[in-house]
Amino acid sequence: MKFTEVIIFLPLLLFACTGQAQSPPSQPVFQRVSPVALPDALSFAGEKVPLEDAEVRERLERELIVACYRHSTTLIILKRVSRWRGLFEPILAQEGVPSDFFYLSVIESELEPYADSGKAHGFWQFTDPVAKALHLEVSPYVDQRRDPILSTRAACRHIKENYGEFSNWTLAAAAYNLGKPTLRRVKNYQNVSSYYDLYLTSETARYVFRILAMKLIIENPTAYGFYLQPNDYYPPLQSKPVAVTSTIENIAKFAQDNNINYKTLKLYNPWIKFDSKDDYTYRFEVPSGKTYYFQLPAGK
Repeated sequence: MKFTEVIIFLPLLLFACTGQAQSPPSQPVFQRVSPVALPDALSFAGEKVPLEDAEVRERLERELIVACYRHSTTLIILKRVSRWRGLFEPILAQEGVPSDFFYLSVIESELEPYADSGKAHGFWQFTDPVAKALHLEVSPYVDQRRDPILSTRAACRHIKENYGEFSNWTLAAAAYNLGKPTLRRVKNYQNVSSYYDLYLTSETARYVFRILAMKLIIENPTAYGFYLQPNDYYPPLQSKPVAVTSTIENIAKFAQDNNINYKTLKLYNPWIKFDSKDDYTYRFEVPSGKTYYFQLPAGK
């Protein structure tokens, strides 16, 4: 019992003798953490970012530091870019939306089709009401917010509606986050025309700068400390579209009956939720280079 008491009070005795608490020796942390370099000039969708404004530079620097030192997440995003960029950007071009809006999808979902914030879902993070307004099916059987083609076309419609309101792509991006009616009210109350001059909620004030930070990193990864070789990037999914019009009773059995398995069908078609469907035509993407027994060929 006395021995135990000595052990318990020994740190106090040491403190009394030396005047300071004793702590176990620790190894030094070997790392180099430095600020990030800001560009001399930058634009979003062809619209100049006023980097001569010190407050604007500070906001951009914050988001670059966050993205650069959030190593694992940013690295995974960089690896995913090559899988989805080649699919999204042609759609943006066809719909008349600047290619920089690809980076909006990056910050919304990190290019994860199953991204779920609790209120919004999919590549472009639509809520249920917005998805319905954009004519995307969200049901117990299908969630087209996860369809890379249909959701991107819907996002283009949404972005162009915002641009029609504000005649400015940067404000259109801010409205994507804040909502068109709220941004209109804030802009009119403050009587300014530039996103960079608006006093906004923290989330929306950071929103465009998060897009800009990912644009800079994705366009020049090595400048921000990310070194990837060509084979480090995830390859695009090589697929071909087919159409299915028949009723499906069991999606896993349906996949096997058509020379594919359920996992692969879900990989290429993350929008699938159902185990049954009515007689409505859906476009399925399936791996190229194999023979399938689906009913009809279909174009994108």
